[in-house]
Amino acid sequence: MSITEYVVQYGFSISLLANAALFIPQIITLIKKKSALGVSLITFFGFNIIQIFTMLHGLLEKDYLLAGGYLLSLITCGCVSCLIVYYKYIQNRQ
Repeated sequence: MSITEYVVQYGFSISLLANAALFIPQIITLIKKKSALGVSLITFFGFNIIQIFTMLHGLLEKDYLLAGGYLLSLITCGCVSCLIVYYKYIQNRQ
């Protein structure tokens, strides 16, 4: 493997982890504020759909690094989506 390929592979791996980690501050904010005011469910649901299809593409192409990275993103972004649903629709009913 050339140095260029190594750098690209390493950068890609780090980018997949960073992509998943970027949703963590939103999770923390939602939990602290106990409110989803101003947070768009459509946006995060759209991210979830993109992540599902990207993960499935990775599995079909046997690109397990891509699939695993997007599985992590799906989990963290999915947590945001679930918290939005909870704070906007479920908590208000109780």
